[in-house]
Amino acid sequence: MANALIHVVHPFPPLYDEHSQILILGSFPSVKSREQRFFYGHPQNRFWPLIARLYGEAAPGSIEEKKALLHRHRIALWDSIYSCDIVGSSDSSVRNAEPTDLRPILAAAPIRQIYCNGQTSFRTFARYQEKALGRSAIALPSTSPANAAWTLDRLAEAWQIIL
Repeated sequence: MANALIHVVHPFPPLYDEHSQILILGSFPSVKSREQRFFYGHPQNRFWPLIARLYGEAAPGSIEEKKALLHRHRIALWDSIYSCDIVGSSDSSVRNAEPTDLRPILAAAPIRQIYCNGQTSFRTFARYQEKALGRSAIALPSTSPANAAWTLDRLAEAWQIIL
């Protein structure tokens, strides 16, 4: 059944606190992230090495280290899709997407900019959330291993806008 389209509800909460100033939105958690119940759980995803590199830190290993890295740098994480029909981890297979409610994060934290990790996240945000929130987002190239055309060096160059 690995290739079956199944309905999945986001299995874990957003990460933010009252100091978060940047909100990074993925699209929807991969199978590995859903298993770990935390963001960017696939070992080939470049998100954690990229964020560590941008801030001059060692790449975090544990979920607690990942949370601490984000909190230190006032980064909030969430996804633009709350539930959808999906095949495995494939963004291109997403159907019947329901957007996340970003209002609790924006009410609790002084978010100065929203960034989308990849085009699926950006399209979902633009379609469902931008007008309702009166906020725009900036699209960044995906850190997913599926975006193999982008090396870590190229990603770091594009992503330094968050600094």
